[in-house]
Amino acid sequence: MHPTPLTTSVGLASGRTAAFPVPLTVVCTVLLVVAVACAVFVAIDVVRRPQHMRVMAFVWPLTMLFGSVVWLVFYLRRGRATAPGHGRWAGTAIDTSHCGAGCALGDLVGEFGLAAFPALGVVVGLGSLYQDRMVAGWVIDFVVAFVLGIAFQYFAIAPMRGLGVRAGLVAALKADTLSITAWQVGMYGLMAVWQLAVFPVLFDGRADVFSPEFWVAMQFAMVAGFVCSYPVNAWLVRRGIKEAM
Repeated sequence: MHPTPLTTSVGLASGRTAAFPVPLTVVCTVLLVVAVACAVFVAIDVVRRPQHMRVMAFVWPLTMLFGSVVWLVFYLRRGRATAPGHGRWAGTAIDTSHCGAGCALGDLVGEFGLAAFPALGVVVGLGSLYQDRMVAGWVIDFVVAFVLGIAFQYFAIAPMRGLGVRAGLVAALKADTLSITAWQVGMYGLMAVWQLAVFPVLFDGRADVFSPEFWVAMQFAMVAGFVCSYPVNAWLVRRGIKEAM
């Protein structure tokens, strides 16, 4: 499929260029604008209504980037400082969203970082261990998401338990290693479907990191990550490894 006046074309670092219909690009752009607007609203709201855990002031706006209106409704009903008690399912959903915040920020930093500094791909094995740039992006995303996720968990669990730096980091690693991994596996699984099956079949190529379609696909992939991580978080809470939100 070649670009026409009704398509937009986005270049790829490797692989064929995807040609998206302009109406689809417009819809995806609107969806991203709505998600960012939700994030801005929540960022302002958590300043006006401070969270019991300070780290949630960063977590909630980040979750809006992938959860958009759905997560905004959940925040207003269950996540606000003035909201009623969480209950088991809502508490686990907040735990899982806490995990996803690090993944969301990690994906943003990782994908745009690789686009800005292609040499990062070589550092993580692109060209020597594998040839697909998408895999390099996933490796970088995972590393950044893991570091950020553990940091978010540390600032949640250490104050609650009165732990020092070393003990807090160990507790954070125990609490979030499995949940972050489960999230990323679910996310990568759906992104692989988008990039290897859906986009090439429908639009003759993959979505590039600078296309709105890529990030809307990532929003759906992040929800898949949430679905995969939710039961892991529930198990961790039941075992007392992770604190219930």
